[in-house]
Amino acid sequence: QVQLAESGGGLVQAGGSLRLSCAASGPTLYLYVLGWFRQAPGKERELVARISGTGSTTNYADSVKGRFTISRDNVKNTMYLQMNSLKPEDTAVYYCAADLSWSTNARLYDYWGQGTQVTVSP
Repeated sequence: QVQLAESGGGLVQAGGSLRLSCAASGPTLYLYVLGWFRQAPGKERELVARISGTGSTTNYADSVKGRFTISRDNVKNTMYLQMNSLKPEDTAVYYCAADLSWSTNARLYDYWGQGTQVTVSP
């Protein structure tokens, strides 16, 4: 059983930065793909970025490429999302998720955090 808990959300002005953290617990976490998803009101949950178990492979949504950076520390069992040059359209609840498969489909991820709100003002 994997447990996830996000932190670091908040209110920021457009152009600003935030760093989200996802603390993970459970056995063999290094085997799990970790992902950041977000969901804005009235929209479907979408993948923002994902990272392989070793951290050697990453993948980003086109909308955040060049602005967001995903990373993980398997000693601290923590994943991060550094978000720079934030835009109002980045406003959403951000979730971390874990799964054994390399998938972009939120429905296939087995474990989820409770979410953290990110609000970007114009």
